[in-house]
Amino acid sequence: MQTHLEDFIRDTPAGREADAILRKCVHCGFCTATCPTFVLLGDERDSPRGRIYFIKAMLEGDRAPTAQEVRHIDRCLSCLSCMTTCPSGVNYMHLVDHGRHHIERRYTRALPDRLLRGLLAVLMPRPGLFRWMAMLGRLAKPLASLLPSTSRDPGGATFPRRLRAMIDALPDRIAAPSPVDRPQTFAAVGARRKRVALMPGCGQQVLAPEVNEATVRLLTRHGVEVVNVAGSGCCGSSVQHIGHNERALELAKRNIDAWLSEAFDAIVINASGCGTTVKDYGAMFAHDPAWMDKAERVSKLAKDVSEFMLDVGLANVTARPLVVAYHSACSMQHGQKVEQQPKRLLSDASYVVKDVPDGHLCCGWAGTYQVLQPDLSRRLRDAKVANIERLKPDVIAAGNFGCIGNIASGTGIPVVHTVELLDWATGGPKPVALS
Repeated sequence: MQTHLEDFIRDTPAGREADAILRKCVHCGFCTATCPTFVLLGDERDSPRGRIYFIKAMLEGDRAPTAQEVRHIDRCLSCLSCMTTCPSGVNYMHLVDHGRHHIERRYTRALPDRLLRGLLAVLMPRPGLFRWMAMLGRLAKPLASLLPSTSRDPGGATFPRRLRAMIDALPDRIAAPSPVDRPQTFAAVGARRKRVALMPGCGQQVLAPEVNEATVRLLTRHGVEVVNVAGSGCCGSSVQHIGHNERALELAKRNIDAWLSEAFDAIVINASGCGTTVKDYGAMFAHDPAWMDKAERVSKLAKDVSEFMLDVGLANVTARPLVVAYHSACSMQHGQKVEQQPKRLLSDASYVVKDVPDGHLCCGWAGTYQVLQPDLSRRLRDAKVANIERLKPDVIAAGNFGCIGNIASGTGIPVVHTVELLDWATGGPKPVALS
């Protein structure tokens, strides 16, 4: 693809990266077949190829993005399925982040849109504040039925519809803060084999605190010392995906400094979206001499919990004769390329593992997407649930708390984190969702 970027960006690090990515695209269209929004809407503008053209047009014109350009880029899930499909190696993940950042700087959104995005940017990285707002939000649940459940916009991107989606997304019960999520060290059981930092995350602490608890039990039971490092927290993806790149870099720097303050064999991450971002820290700081080496060290240390546990190996397994439908989160299979490790671990733990048909397509969670594009999100969830239910599993497992909550909202089949099943099979408690 030929490019002619404008002076305002051409000779900047971001411009040079965007230019190199754009030039790799050969317009083949393979990406359209695996793009969830194109599969649903059949609109070329809602495909990776269409969005690439929009981003190219934005960066080649010294102007504000148009409403149409913004609308179709906003509908991107960042599921990265297109990157798995692309034969040319187009780094769409980085390109769409450049596009979103450009929109954030040059486009004036309607006031309700700005307020909602601003609220999400404030709440998502702060679990304490998020918990309080979630508890207050539960009081509004009886009023949710007064708000529209559909929208004239195909994505559901109107303020009343988004407000309904935000209220609907809140669980019926908000768990108290878990003691596991405080900075501390958890000693290995028996001889210490390894020492790791556990990424505490942000939204997961509020919506699924049982995941970190199960992770700590599983690791320490297998001779791993686990440290919840003071100062570590949100990976930055929750704000980066709505165009707040500078804030994302601030959060990343905080994590980098925290994790490099001690020596670890790995940084273990149990939310696949966070894992994709942390593994990308080296690229995020590739043009910052003060941070590039440190960021690259952290990226190399980052491991999904399934990657790490496969190397450690499971011990003292008690057979659990359950059929498990394994949902591979987009950020796991497309972002991190971690596909077989979780399934191998579940098999090693004696579960019968089944792949989900059309498993490459997103479930519709995608971080803030279920709030910002609720109608598309719901359609994707319903399609995912239908494919899972065809398998007639006893339980659904996934490696991302957002996918777990989203899929669980559409089915009566129990949905748990992979690590909860591994913990149960090796001596931990039965997952609450199975009780």
